[in-house]
Amino acid sequence: MSNLIEPHGGKGLTVCLLEGDAKKIPLSPRAKGDLIMIGNGGFSPLTGFMAKDDWKSVCDDFLLSDGTFWPVPVCLDASKADADGISVGEEIALVDPGNNEIMATMKVTEKYEMTEADKRYECEKVFMGEGTATAEEFWKIAEDDHPGVQMVMNQKEVNLAGPVKVLSEGEYPVKYKGIYHRPADARKIFEEKGWKEIAALQLRNPMHRSHEHLAKIAIEVCDGVYIHSLVGNLKPGDIPAEVRVKCIDALVKNYFVEDHVVQGGYPLDMRYAGPREALLHATFRQNYGCSRMIIGRDHAGVGDFYGMFEAQTIFDRIPYPSEPGKALLCKPLKIDWTFYCYKCDGMASLRTCPHSKEDRVLLSGTMLRKCLSEGTPIPDHFGREEVLEILREYYSGLTEKVEIKTHKAATGDDHKKCRKGNLPAFLSK
Repeated sequence: MSNLIEPHGGKGLTVCLLEGDAKKIPLSPRAKGDLIMIGNGGFSPLTGFMAKDDWKSVCDDFLLSDGTFWPVPVCLDASKADADGISVGEEIALVDPGNNEIMATMKVTEKYEMTEADKRYECEKVFMGEGTATAEEFWKIAEDDHPGVQMVMNQKEVNLAGPVKVLSEGEYPVKYKGIYHRPADARKIFEEKGWKEIAALQLRNPMHRSHEHLAKIAIEVCDGVYIHSLVGNLKPGDIPAEVRVKCIDALVKNYFVEDHVVQGGYPLDMRYAGPREALLHATFRQNYGCSRMIIGRDHAGVGDFYGMFEAQTIFDRIPYPSEPGKALLCKPLKIDWTFYCYKCDGMASLRTCPHSKEDRVLLSGTMLRKCLSEGTPIPDHFGREEVLEILREYYSGLTEKVEIKTHKAATGDDHKKCRKGNLPAFLSK
């Protein structure tokens, strides 16, 4: 028993320093991006990583446990050894393993095991497209060919849940100064411009003529377009964000009325979840102030896992909670497959062009990367010359090149494919 005077307040010393033996959990690249989006408001209304009831409800019904729409799990994984040393109610540090920077603190409210069966369940719910007849068919190729599935299956054994306080946004504010936006930044820009109806254009590839056409369609029906590029991690063979930003700059400067375009960047990793990721893109773009999300062919897809327009039709099937604030308000701007047509002598779509596949230049980021990587000629009207010059310079400096696999979405085969199956629980009743 101490003979010293008691600390003020009657609660002893209320120490709030996070130091000494404070538990530190390393962040995966995906969790790092998710953390920053929670911190900057991009993932509103999330205030931390998901508990198991939220994880399960999101997988099954596209809803948080409180009934708010949310399309993909946002979870923090930890090794069993690390998790065993953490008590519920304890505050821990979340660390970027690349530089050992403490990026956030988190109060652990729950920890739950993610078994192999749990991971497979999440993959089947989130990544399995409607065209996959059975889970067995899906798993024949998913573990080898789907990067999002690989991310989930490689997660550590335990998920930690709880609210966070984010201390750092990593390298993004400095590395992408003027491009990296918090939602409040984008909203301020739009309000200063007097915009009300804003369409977001999601980009993970350099802008080619099809992207340009989509953006210009959006500008015709909205006040402006927000060209919002992913500046987080991509899969091997994809083109780095700084190169894509230069391409957008060149395109906007030479081919757009700049008053109707804003370029921004966000820090997530791609999940390649196709339809589910399209919903995620619309959800956080609503937080950025966008009322419409441009959804074209095979949005956020990979390989042949999804139907060409499955990311459009999923918007017609999601739940819309009636309680104020809980439904997704950002609506899809659905645009058909676009291409350059020699006979039309301009950009067109399957809705407007009556000609054959042979008359069309089928535009695909995958095909563009394949041509550039292999040094093969790029078809006329595929991209703007100012953009292609930047890309050729980038590829000429590569010492190692990743093989780019084409798929039906890149070659034009099996278009208009939109298949049914694997319905979420709320549609299966």
